[in-house]
Amino acid sequence: MSRAWSVCAKVAFIGSHGIRKTTAVHGFANAMQRAGRSVEHGREVVRDSPLGINEAATGEAQLWVIVSQIRQELRLARNTDVLVLDRGVMDNYAYYLRASGGEDPFDVGPLVKRWSETYDLVVRLRPDVDLRPDGVRSTSDEFRNEIESILDEQLPGLVADRRLVEYDASTINDTFDWWPLAERVAGLMEQPLFADGVPRRKARRIVKPKPEIPQLEMEM
Repeated sequence: MSRAWSVCAKVAFIGSHGIRKTTAVHGFANAMQRAGRSVEHGREVVRDSPLGINEAATGEAQLWVIVSQIRQELRLARNTDVLVLDRGVMDNYAYYLRASGGEDPFDVGPLVKRWSETYDLVVRLRPDVDLRPDGVRSTSDEFRNEIESILDEQLPGLVADRRLVEYDASTINDTFDWWPLAERVAGLMEQPLFADGVPRRKARRIVKPKPEIPQLEMEM
């Protein structure tokens, strides 16, 4: 019988758009599930926004996104070991500040700062890959760079170094090894990674080359 964690771990994958966050979220969630942990997945709420997204988004539109992000997290974190999130309030706040011309017209800064403390681990992906059109998000490099610059400025005041991990987006693929990150989350939570009855991670098999056998020359 599996043993649930006593508390829910919240792990947010953040950054600008088009940097393989969704791929990373699914890869990490699958690793936690293979360890026997219950997992909930929080999707990118901006895609449901009725108020517009990308460069044309207003401060009100991004306020809707921040509030919806918090609402989703409250709903999903109730009955699971691990909540894996496609975005957090930190990167959504960067989009909000950009849409508001660098101002905070609704004074959400204190809320964002306090809510940022509720994430047990924040994984930031760095945008070293080209933008690809998906029919929803902007393909403007300038817009993405603006968001990254704001996040560079704001993130140190929102997330402590011990709760922050960074990867280049180009390293995220189907063969990425998520186990070290899973082990780190379990350590931060002071909980066992593997549930009872679940096989431990297998060590990689090292195949040693066979020694060459010298061939004997036959006398004629």
